[in-house]
Amino acid sequence: MKIPNINCEIEMFCAVNPSEDPNKAKKSISNIFPYSTIKTENHSIFAESKDLTSLEKIYEVVHSKQSQKTYRRNLQKNLNNDSTWFYLNKQAAFVDKIAICEESEESPLGPIKVILTSSRIDEIIDWFVDGEES
Repeated sequence: MKIPNINCEIEMFCAVNPSEDPNKAKKSISNIFPYSTIKTENHSIFAESKDLTSLEKIYEVVHSKQSQKTYRRNLQKNLNNDSTWFYLNKQAAFVDKIAICEESEESPLGPIKVILTSSRIDEIIDWFVDGEES
């Protein structure tokens, strides 16, 4: 994985349900985003990183499972100015698996929302999906 030298803020968010162990939700995020700073706040878990290396595990799955079209469709559909986002299944993340969700309801305990923000967001999407810098 060749990581481009592009500034990008990566934020992850998931709600913690009353029936859920907050540590398990936290583990779901840390499994997928090992290079992020994680905070728990009012029944939610937030994580952030400015390092594209944080996307390494998702990047590998996108390219190994030939799911580039699904990710590109999601990233383009959710594109708004300098930002885009996608959902990951929280239970899958807990067992160190990556599964994109088209809709939040696809993750029974709620998804992990991943938000990418960059002044060069189109280049980030191209790199993330195609493995190439613009």
